[in-house]
Amino acid sequence: MFPHANTDRLNQDHTHAMVVLMAANMKRLAVLTSGGDAPGMNAAIRAVVHAGMARGFAIHGIDHGFTGLINGNFRALDVSDVDGIIQHAGTVLGTTRCEALRTESGCAAAIRTLKENEISTLIVVGGNGSQTGAWELARRGVSVIGIASTIDNDLFGTDISIGATTAIDVVLEAIGRLRATAGSMRRAFLLEVMGRHCGYIALMAGIVGGAEAIVAPEINWEPARIMQTLFAAHTRGKSHAIVVVAEGASHNAQALMNYFHDHADALQFELRATTLGHVQRGAAPGVFDRMLGIRLGVAAIEAAAEQHHGVLMGWRDGKPASTPLADVANHARPADGSLIDLAKVFAM
Repeated sequence: MFPHANTDRLNQDHTHAMVVLMAANMKRLAVLTSGGDAPGMNAAIRAVVHAGMARGFAIHGIDHGFTGLINGNFRALDVSDVDGIIQHAGTVLGTTRCEALRTESGCAAAIRTLKENEISTLIVVGGNGSQTGAWELARRGVSVIGIASTIDNDLFGTDISIGATTAIDVVLEAIGRLRATAGSMRRAFLLEVMGRHCGYIALMAGIVGGAEAIVAPEINWEPARIMQTLFAAHTRGKSHAIVVVAEGASHNAQALMNYFHDHADALQFELRATTLGHVQRGAAPGVFDRMLGIRLGVAAIEAAAEQHHGVLMGWRDGKPASTPLADVANHARPADGSLIDLAKVFAM
């Protein structure tokens, strides 16, 4: 009996030693989320952990984006840490906008903490600023892979980014609710949505939401033209009207309100403005954003396993595709010209 017990103990010790040895020999991969949060980021994190462990990587999460990277906020992740996160909005790793990474000292600190934690590959989930930061590290020799994630959908190298479709669904719901109250009160509403440099959200939501007019950085209509569109709607007998306005348009919601206030007699409609703001970021991800996060997370791990670094993993022609970070950095993708044409067709 006792010899058998000793044998079991020796086997357990040997197994433990082998596990420790395997862990020591594993390549260590880290993932962070950066910039504005987007619905579906958690799906990407979960996919990185599951696919990474299946590929033999030891996965570490970095809390609070590039700021956490510079400060060394690393923690080990396994599948139990990402159970149940796929349906949640935001990002369990937290995120920041990190100005320090724009400096040599900030980049040096980030590289130092990666080396101290023996990280072989860094995965960065985020948008334009985040992928520009990823490129700053990549061009200094860090093995970096980006994952396209921004509700603005203005990243070069991808047809669609994690978070964009869910954000549009939030705007569509708001349009429906505003239309109901606008029709009851015989009013027009200006609905301001996110989009500092790209009007993708405004264009998509305005077109499929049946807005009477859309104002975006790509459609620089003067307030007088918007007023004519609203007047025409009133003349046709419409009891209400909706104008979707991107925050980055040359005439945003506040500028339009000021103009319409000075020309109230010619407007016909009583006018109100609503700004959605960060409500667009906070929704639970829809099915497309969940699947996009999964597909791009797995694709990033495949790229890491093949040592295909310095790239952004995006979605093109219905499948994951990589684009050099050098091409992505500081190059925003403009809104699809066909969307602009459609917006003009329906603004009458």
